[in-house]
Amino acid sequence: MRLTTRTNLAMRVLMFCAVNPHRTVRKHEIAEACNASENHLAQVINTLARENFITTLRGRAGGMQLARPPEEIGVGKVLRAFEAALPFAECFDTETNTCPLRDACLFRDALSDALEAFYGTLDRKTLADLVDNNTALEAMLSLPGLQPMSICATARAAE
Repeated sequence: MRLTTRTNLAMRVLMFCAVNPHRTVRKHEIAEACNASENHLAQVINTLARENFITTLRGRAGGMQLARPPEEIGVGKVLRAFEAALPFAECFDTETNTCPLRDACLFRDALSDALEAFYGTLDRKTLADLVDNNTALEAMLSLPGLQPMSICATARAAE
């Protein structure tokens, strides 16, 4: 099994945001720290926001933050948001399955069981499990020296 680049980038974005809590982080900061294309990140960020994993703010002071605490972001849910639309194998897509073995093959059942186990394991992990007390990750992803900014602070200032 292999995860798509988009799924891998999604986890990097979420870990970057989690390591920099209460800050509005910018796409270019993530791209630089995570060795990623800003164009690919834009697509991933859009999906993460649509799925309510992050909150985004456009404009000069724009960027993103986690939409909820890392303890509430399940790794399995993130992976499903990016991988679920892609059939794992041809036989998983009833509309395009042309496999001549489909009526007799038990391989699909074995794969289905394996996928359930895979997602079951990831469902027991949260973003917090990946970042809490992970000093090596913090050293790589923490943004130095800037004052934390909150997306909510912009709204409060306007009141």
